[in-house]
Order: sequence, then structure tokens, then C-alpha cells
Amino acid sequence: MIYVFLADGFEEMEAMAPIDLLKRAGVDLQTVGVGGKAVTGRSGIAVTCDITEDEMNTTDCAGVVLPGGPGRTRLADSPVVMETLKVVSQSNGLLAAICAAPSILGQAGLLKGKKACCYPGFEDELAGAEIVFAPVVTDGNVITSRGAGTATEFALSCVSYLVSPEMATMIAEQIVYGR
Repeated sequence: MIYVFLADGFEEMEAMAPIDLLKRAGVDLQTVGVGGKAVTGRSGIAVTCDITEDEMNTTDCAGVVLPGGPGRTRLADSPVVMETLKVVSQSNGLLAAICAAPSILGQAGLLKGKKACCYPGFEDELAGAEIVFAPVVTDGNVITSRGAGTATEFALSCVSYLVSPEMATMIAEQIVYGR
């Protein structure tokens, strides 16, 4: 199961692109509301999550996706999110974060020796990472991305990692990405 954590103030594009494209690829995914099942994005779009953080079961967790936006601080403050990141890291599962959310991976000590990128100005919060200024960076099980404008490429990178590069190419063609 892949868990996408959402908290009030999440960046909608950075959450919905991976949710949509991973589901198109057939990936088992649930959205997890941090602070409640109903969350509202930074642009005021309300979302009802599949489960709350209290309902999570980390034993079946193969990966995590963290969107950015002002809600990222709520994710960083959640003991459940931080514990899930540790569990996923120990099992070498997917750790995907976009915009300012890679700072959460840095805070958890999960970027040491990894190449990573983030929203401009958050580089100092990627403790131990080699900073790369690219739209999306994949280093082993860690995928990071710079912001809302890179959300589709980020989502396709997650599909490529979890399913296959061929599936990512097929979905990119279906959605007319980059044409």
C-alpha cells in the first residue's frame, strides 16, 4: 500500500497528480488525513481522505508520498507520519516528496548521502543531501521534486519506480504529457 499524507494547507496539484497517475497505473493507494479525514488544500479545495492517520497500518506500507504547501508543517509535526517514514525507510520502500516536503525527509535524517531537490529556498533543510537543481531527482528509493509545476513529472517518476518505466511512458502518452 502507498500512503499519500494530506493535511490542511496541502498543495493540491502536488497531491492530486501522484494520486491520479498512481491509481491509473493500478497501484494500491490510500490518502491519509493528518488531523482528520476532511482536509482543505492551500487553494481551498476540500478533500475527504480514505483514512485518518489513526487508522493506518504500517505493516503493509510500501511507500509514502508527501505533497508540499503550507500543510507540510503539519505532516512534519505528526508522530504517525514520522514513524511511517522510518518504517518505510527500513524496508527500502518509496519515499517521495515534492516542493518543501523533502525537508521532512531531511528532518527525519533520510536524505544522508542521497541526491535530492526541493522548492527553491528549502535546500538548507535537506540535511545530508547532495542538492541537485533538477525538476525531479530519483536516488534509489527516494524521489524528490521542486514544486507544483513539476507535479506530473514527479508522479510519472513514482509510477516508473513502483510499476515500470513502460507504464510511466504509457500513462504519459495517455495524458498527452509533454506534447
